[in-house]
Amino acid sequence: MSTQKYALFAFNGDPMCFIHVLLNGIEFKEKGHEVQIIMEGSATKLVRDLNGEGSTPSHTMYRKAREMGLIAGACKACSNQMGVLEDVKEQEIPFRDEMHGHPSIPQFREEGWEVITF
Repeated sequence: MSTQKYALFAFNGDPMCFIHVLLNGIEFKEKGHEVQIIMEGSATKLVRDLNGEGSTPSHTMYRKAREMGLIAGACKACSNQMGVLEDVKEQEIPFRDEMHGHPSIPQFREEGWEVITF
């Protein structure tokens, strides 16, 4: 099987939804694929909620995804709207703002990424 590139866009701020983004991203990576997780919309607030010493599956998967380098960016406009700009900066997550303050899905497609939205 050849290596593929997957950009997982998380829009939903529900931790139960976001854990599926993390689980799929980790599995794709463990199977040898390139993966980027981009946090958009209300999912950006999870940067604050999932950072730290929590022991829930969401906290554990978030830490693992960060250690694997899968969290590729957070929407700058949405991070601002959700009040987590400083949290994103502190975690050294790059801001994605190439499309009027938001990540550009067309740019990912042009770079050969298969885009999956959650």
